[in-house]
Amino acid sequence: MTNSSPSDFGLNPIGQIAVPVRDIDRAVVFYRDVLKMKFLFQAPPGLGFFDCQGVRLMLDAPAKENAGKASVIYYQVNDIQFAFEELSSRGVIFETKPHFIAKMPDHDLWMAFFRDPDGNLLGLICEVRQGK
Repeated sequence: MTNSSPSDFGLNPIGQIAVPVRDIDRAVVFYRDVLKMKFLFQAPPGLGFFDCQGVRLMLDAPAKENAGKASVIYYQVNDIQFAFEELSSRGVIFETKPHFIAKMPDHDLWMAFFRDPDGNLLGLICEVRQGK
């Protein structure tokens, strides 16, 4: 029990993101072998778990009727052009190539988008610091 008031309450950090998929085995192969995410384990009934530097990604086959309708997950990368080229070489088909989004006070914001095998939209996001 803490002494915080209800007005101090905030949601931090993200602990897990669920992504609906149609075929758990196909989805695990894509996220583990193509995107090279850290695979944790699979569990019945059709769930797969990955560690994204402390945020857990759960692939959810029981929710397959919602596959392709999930929120966009943005993956932070240090070099968006390298990430684009590497994932493209693994067969990822991008909907948009890396492109400039906005000029911020201390960096330029770049993004690129692709889909997983179930049609879920995924994004790369990169903050390019000024002077680089």
